[in-house]
Amino acid sequence: MAELIKVEYARNGKSATSNALGMREMQARAYEKRDSQYLLLKAPPASGKSRALMFLALYKLHHLGLRKAIVAVPEMSIGASFKNTDLTFHGFDADWHVDDRYDLCRAGSDSGKVDTFCRFLDDPNARTLVCTHATLRYAFAKLKASDFDGCLVAIDEFHHVSVDEGNRLGGLIDDLMRGSDAHIVAMTGSYFRGDAAPILLPDDEAAFDKVTYTYYEQLNGYRYLKSLGIGYHFYQGGYLDAIREVLDPNKKTIVHIPNVNSMESTKDKYGEVDHILDALGEVEVQDSQTGIVTVRHPSGKVLKVADLVTDTPVRRDVQEYLRNVERPEDVDVIIALGMAKEGFDWPYCEHVLTIGYRNSMTEIVQIIGRATRDSEGKTHAQFTNLIAEPNADDKDVKVSVNNLLKAITVSLLMEQVLAPSVSFKPRSRMRPNEEVAPNTVIIDDTQKPVSDRVMGILESGGQEDIIAALLQKPEVAATAVKEDAEPEVINQVELPKIIERMHPDLDEGEQELLRETVLTTIGARSSGGLFSEEDLPDGAEIHEPNQVYKTDSDGQPVDPDQAPDGREFADNAGNDQVKGSRQFIKIGEKFVNIEHLNVDLINQINPFQGAYEILSKALTAPVLKVIQDTVVGNRTQMSEEEAVVLWPKIVAFTQEKGQPPSIHSDDHMEVRYAEALAYIQKKKRERMRGASA
Repeated sequence: MAELIKVEYARNGKSATSNALGMREMQARAYEKRDSQYLLLKAPPASGKSRALMFLALYKLHHLGLRKAIVAVPEMSIGASFKNTDLTFHGFDADWHVDDRYDLCRAGSDSGKVDTFCRFLDDPNARTLVCTHATLRYAFAKLKASDFDGCLVAIDEFHHVSVDEGNRLGGLIDDLMRGSDAHIVAMTGSYFRGDAAPILLPDDEAAFDKVTYTYYEQLNGYRYLKSLGIGYHFYQGGYLDAIREVLDPNKKTIVHIPNVNSMESTKDKYGEVDHILDALGEVEVQDSQTGIVTVRHPSGKVLKVADLVTDTPVRRDVQEYLRNVERPEDVDVIIALGMAKEGFDWPYCEHVLTIGYRNSMTEIVQIIGRATRDSEGKTHAQFTNLIAEPNADDKDVKVSVNNLLKAITVSLLMEQVLAPSVSFKPRSRMRPNEEVAPNTVIIDDTQKPVSDRVMGILESGGQEDIIAALLQKPEVAATAVKEDAEPEVINQVELPKIIERMHPDLDEGEQELLRETVLTTIGARSSGGLFSEEDLPDGAEIHEPNQVYKTDSDGQPVDPDQAPDGREFADNAGNDQVKGSRQFIKIGEKFVNIEHLNVDLINQINPFQGAYEILSKALTAPVLKVIQDTVVGNRTQMSEEEAVVLWPKIVAFTQEKGQPPSIHSDDHMEVRYAEALAYIQKKKRERMRGASA
């Protein structure tokens, strides 16, 4: 198996340590916003969003005078995250309790649950209810928005909401905000759907206070888990013949088989489950009470397997068993199709094995989150994507390569999610002699102040959503497999389109500032964050305005007389500044003072450079070439914006080579220039014909 990414963490314990009220770091951060009527909580899997909601709901019930708390989850199995919880033992002033009658994430008909939901609203003694998104929608159709006055409505996995006309959950939120005084808490691990529809309209989103807790903060603050690996494994033929190579019986594993409509599926999901059981060993018995299958591995080890695919009454027994798992030995392997993703809680899981590509970043984040919960004795978590290897002789090579490309690109996106977060602070809002926190970029707003709208986006982690949307575009994702990618097209054409679509309320200057901050974030993350002067490596090449110099082991400029031939140095560069007060971003082999990162340098940042370097090392040369050739052969038609960006390079190429670029060249970049030139010539002919008509 090839590992694309392996990230190691400090294990500083911050995200796992509780305060005097029994709240972990993220939960305490959310609780600071407990008086907000509308709250959006963006935090990764395993950070404790369920318990954070309990703290918020109990405060609103006991201190703000709300009468009901309703929690809606996307599927029944996630309802277990909101089971009765003793909070007073750890220092809080109330416990979380849901009456069995109002836990609607158990067996029963939809109509019966809707009736129970309506009774709950009229029951003066009932305070809390847990249901699925579907039950909430069905019940809301029978009620008025004003029936929810005095209620807290909490939506778990909020990315299921959108403003699309066909999204009934989105319409429900809209009606609640306009027709009731209800409080709303929205929780998600990834505030991005992967489609064109935004989650909320800009005016509605502006009404939400936001709390953001990053994946990096979460994992860096664990006690036990110290590393996460993201990798892939190629197979030829059918995946069932290759699964033994990646299915490790010694790791607590969730296996997600492919959707029955996907190319990887055999179309027989029950047969696939049987084959996976055979790959684990010899099936001995299925427990008649719990539905758990006992399998004896050839090594003699006995494995307990939970089958969440086979759609029979037994599956409900399996789900109930999993709700009550409290020890590592209670289950070893879980086989799932559409379940065991969002919100599924199995802290002992070490490995998520996913067959077939996943086109949604949200789904990838959720799947990986199943393995990234902190648990004693678990030091490494692994996500493996088992995907078909492209074969140049295969008639379906284009489909195979495109699927592979999406899988790899989304996996690489996790490198951004798992890097240190970058924050921004306007210079005008700083106190005299204020110390700058690590990975903080100072925005020089002395000429033009930074608007509250832009700062609201940056402070709520909005650049994460923009980056995710950018990398989900197929024409942008294809750049990941190209060594000679042109950053200008992405940075000056595609990225502004994304920002304009996601934030149409911003003016041109605000959109440009947001573009620059997004690219700064990408650049900082691609090199592991910002560097202080003390952290620069020996001999680092530092760029200041019009200056280039090298440092010695103490971070001081090297004597210009010691400069190697051809190297430009500046006398006493930077000595008039306080040591340690500056931060640097790495662009290529250069370290650039972040305060002097001008627009020209920002535009040179290639968001995919690190991705290509990883791919070129991890993929075999033939596979990489197949991908590159197919991507070039399936290029989207040239756009006018891209042609305009490439035109100066075409002119420079023609002057240097003495001839225009050729469409038949072996150089992919020259072919691209030739395509742009052909497009420009075509447009010119069309205009000439129009002028003569």
